[in-house]
Amino acid sequence: MTTGGLARRLGVSPTTLRSWDRRYGLGPAVRADGRHRRWTPQDVAVLEAMCRLTSAGIPPGEAARAAKAGDAGTRERSASGGSLRAAPGRPAGHGPPAGDHEKPVPGQGGPATGHRAPGVPDRPSGTGPTADEGPPGSGGRSRAAGTLPLGDVRQECRGLARAAVRLDAPALDGQLAAAVERYGLTVAWQEVMMPTLHAVGRKWASSGDRYVEVEHLLSWHISTALRRVTPMSPAGPPDTAQGPVVLACVPGEQHTLPLEALNAGLAERSLPARMLGAAVPAEALTAAVRRLGPVAVVLWAQARSTASLPLARHVAATRWGVRGARRQPAVVLGGPGWTGRSAQGMLRPPSLDEALSVLTAHYEQAVPGR
Repeated sequence: MTTGGLARRLGVSPTTLRSWDRRYGLGPAVRADGRHRRWTPQDVAVLEAMCRLTSAGIPPGEAARAAKAGDAGTRERSASGGSLRAAPGRPAGHGPPAGDHEKPVPGQGGPATGHRAPGVPDRPSGTGPTADEGPPGSGGRSRAAGTLPLGDVRQECRGLARAAVRLDAPALDGQLAAAVERYGLTVAWQEVMMPTLHAVGRKWASSGDRYVEVEHLLSWHISTALRRVTPMSPAGPPDTAQGPVVLACVPGEQHTLPLEALNAGLAERSLPARMLGAAVPAEALTAAVRRLGPVAVVLWAQARSTASLPLARHVAATRWGVRGARRQPAVVLGGPGWTGRSAQGMLRPPSLDEALSVLTAHYEQAVPGR
């Protein structure tokens, strides 16, 4: 491979490759015509290991020695294990202490595939962290922009973004699993997955529709990680006479990731849910509500063009049951598409954490003694 082709494959700049060659001896084994770099499959494997190790927070010098020695797998596992240790005074698997994380913007609820936002200037691809960043693997926040316009985010977002730009599927899987294990599902979604998805969307919007493959791969692996931590529904009798929580994207809406996160969170709390997925036709949604008799229906709309208040009101007015004891669902609106819409009597929690709290309260109210 040429240097330019390899840089594109790894998601770094040619300058970074030349710097690694000069500083750490990670150059090609042979040079065509005595000058031009040509990278063999063995050279590429070493540099892929170098990228995975640095994304895991290992200092470049140490990462280079491990990559050249063929010890990258052991060193990466060691770094991942270290990243799972909780900060002093905080048990592993719990969210950060009060004041350590920011609430998502009200009404956003979470990004998803294809979310676009204004681009944010960033430094050239492949440059390393700046002095403003937290120590590698610390889990702290990083204020410097990287390959993607991340802004003030947890350090894990940087490694996740670099792995996405490299199209490094194994690294994405490992880092997402580590984030969920360390912080728990809710914090991992709101403070690791969401900011990285937003950054990819901004990069896409500012790059003339480049990075589509990066966004698709990242979204796929986030979806996989969310499903991996979603407990299987127990077999046996129906959940309750009250019915489950129904999760559905409105017609024309393809963004399912926020609902997948909500579905996983409900399963963690042992609350029954039915995930209907993307672009549910109005007739099918109404039929599902009548058949299931849900405690609540969550309608996701990423864009204003898909957010239909008439549909939401129709769902809220749907009734079932015998005369004198007829019931109707609570309707919860999720996503930025509903921003600015007047929806009297409908709930709009601003984050995954608050959505889980609202739905838990409704379910416990509907199922006495739970």
